[in-house]
Amino acid sequence: MGDINSSRLPRWWSGGVCSAMAVTTTHPLDLVKVQLQTQSEKVPVSRLINNIYRNAGLLGFYSGISASWFRQLTYTTARFGLYEYGKNFVDANNMSAKFQLAAGAGLLGGILGVPGDVVTVRLQNDSKLPVAERRGYKHVFDGLYRIAKEEGFKSLFRGTIPAVTRAILLTIGTNAAYDQVKQVLKGDVGIKEGLPLHFLTSTIAGFIGTIMTQPIDVMKTTYMNAPPGEFRGLADVAVHTMKQGPLAFYKGFVPALLRISPNTIITFMLYEQARLRFGYLPSNDSDSNKKFK
Repeated sequence: MGDINSSRLPRWWSGGVCSAMAVTTTHPLDLVKVQLQTQSEKVPVSRLINNIYRNAGLLGFYSGISASWFRQLTYTTARFGLYEYGKNFVDANNMSAKFQLAAGAGLLGGILGVPGDVVTVRLQNDSKLPVAERRGYKHVFDGLYRIAKEEGFKSLFRGTIPAVTRAILLTIGTNAAYDQVKQVLKGDVGIKEGLPLHFLTSTIAGFIGTIMTQPIDVMKTTYMNAPPGEFRGLADVAVHTMKQGPLAFYKGFVPALLRISPNTIITFMLYEQARLRFGYLPSNDSDSNKKFK
């Protein structure tokens, strides 16, 4: 790819659109991960997969996909967009500055994404519940409406602290880590811009992101899926999880890694292609260069 292509900058919508495309392929793994995290007892993955198939067939593995799309188009668009825009105002070669920027982008994007996250978790977990206990949301907008109507508007932001904490850690562990790893691989190792670089960088970033986010992800999923009043707060969830043993914070780690890693790889490889093919060229004008199109 020529220098002109490799110097292009991403559009504001690229992150959300590419992530929505990626989550379409990895949603079944996310569903398995969520159901594993909400089990009170250790259940083999094979049995869980068999239960999902027996209860709802192949389409059961795509329960909650509308909420996943909604979440990516809000939460991930905001995280990626704010992170890329913020790079105009910090030293993009400074690791500490990138990590702080990613934390800020994750904070704001995480808050925006909580309602979609709540509906996603509930839809994904619905199929394993007894029929009488299922919530039966038809799609993401039905879920948003019914939660606000039946449980109050505040319930749409149930689990905000763990969700936002996860968003901060994930943005640091993927976006900032991706940029830093890519910088090292290009500068110190000498790998040229292209698909091999994007694949290797996103693979490393996906592993880092999983390690950083898994404990808070387990608590977030448990809290969001619980009926009102079961837990007094995040500390109560942490105590509940600890009683199951220290490894309980990494319940569903393999499905999480198998989801986050491919999702990160697909998202960033699509993101790089969107940047190279549909991105805009930076202006030499310092003022106009601070526009995120």
